[in-house]
Amino acid sequence: MSSVTVREHAQLTTESIKATLDRAQVSVSAFDWLCELSASFKKNGAPLVQRNGQRSLKLDNYVGIVETPCGTRLEILPKHRHHNDCLKESRALLQKMIQAALDLPVRQTSMASLELFDTPLPEWLMRHFLQALDHLVKRGMRFDYRNIEEQQQFLRGQLNVVAQMRQPPGREHLFQIRYDVFQPDGPENRLLRKALERVCEFTRDPDNWRLAHELRHLLHEVAPSRSISQDLKRWRTDRLMAHYQPIKPWCELILGEQSPLAVSGGWHGISLLFPMEKLFERYVEVMLRRDLPSAATLSAQPSRHSLCSHQGKPLFQLRPDFLLRHAASTWILDAKWKLLDGADPDDKYGLKQSDFYQMFAYGQRYLEGKGDMVLIYPKHDRFARALEPFAFTKDLRLWVLPFDLVAGELVGGEKVGLPLEGLKLQQRPANPIESPLIK
Repeated sequence: MSSVTVREHAQLTTESIKATLDRAQVSVSAFDWLCELSASFKKNGAPLVQRNGQRSLKLDNYVGIVETPCGTRLEILPKHRHHNDCLKESRALLQKMIQAALDLPVRQTSMASLELFDTPLPEWLMRHFLQALDHLVKRGMRFDYRNIEEQQQFLRGQLNVVAQMRQPPGREHLFQIRYDVFQPDGPENRLLRKALERVCEFTRDPDNWRLAHELRHLLHEVAPSRSISQDLKRWRTDRLMAHYQPIKPWCELILGEQSPLAVSGGWHGISLLFPMEKLFERYVEVMLRRDLPSAATLSAQPSRHSLCSHQGKPLFQLRPDFLLRHAASTWILDAKWKLLDGADPDDKYGLKQSDFYQMFAYGQRYLEGKGDMVLIYPKHDRFARALEPFAFTKDLRLWVLPFDLVAGELVGGEKVGLPLEGLKLQQRPANPIESPLIK
């Protein structure tokens, strides 16, 4: 299997070129399959690539991993800098954002093991699933009684009298019996075995391969799930199944049931794609909630106002990313995944006029034309400080603030009066490692 690592908006070609994070070569079969995959996405309004001629295509703003039937593993990382992106830093950032956005549980580990484990996204995903499964097996898997009704030449359990009396002539020597078997054949274990089989098939990391096959031997009594969706609906959340909850999101990702964008079709490799705008928006929400005081209220995607009304009915619903309330103050926040140039006012810093129209409408409807609004963009070397506020009127202002992706903090929030202080030191342990991405 060949691996290709690029970042958003990179160019892929079948010609022989020097590989970088912005340009890479793929096989002809992988190129054709990506074009077919993009065509299926485009029907749903989500194009994956833009084709430039017969031998070149340009990726859109999706990040994650795609595996092609020919064995090419394409890893797409976020473009959070204009130049000189570090592969390890970009990969760690993507892992951290996915973990926070999907609320994935991670077991605490030592700093030494974190520094040694630097692998592509799918191996990172499979490693965490295997570690969670190993912990679950050592703690003890859930066994249940299963009722069996069958015909045998001996008595076992209870005789099914009604079925026995209905035996046809000549079969009196056979017994219709029913009994209970204590076995691990529950929906949760079947899903775990199915996910483990997929890991055994696709992992290329030696440590992952070894651990996966050890666990496969321990789970040989469990049959893989034949209906993933039905078994997921039967996944129990009662007190006796509480120790299964940490592994569930990892299992869903391995099986493709929690991916924001599923790769449909006949090929079912481990593919995981995220729209970068939605991933950034969700990451900002999680980090803001972490730093807000308990008295503050952060509402995601409020939809109580529309741009206008027609014949008594609201028209063109207005849905800002976040509505923040604290005490008597209210703020509108919107997250945008775009690299601004804070040192180029002549080009309006790279800001879009349509975004300002949108924020103005939010301010009129949600703030009644008075207050502060915030546009949030990723922080990088050319946009590290808040811009001077943009005044729509003397009472309505728009702030453009950078968001530190590594620290997970909004820079310059104190200028707008956002209540984001006070909880950071309390929620961060001094010694334990919360995430597998901290270097």
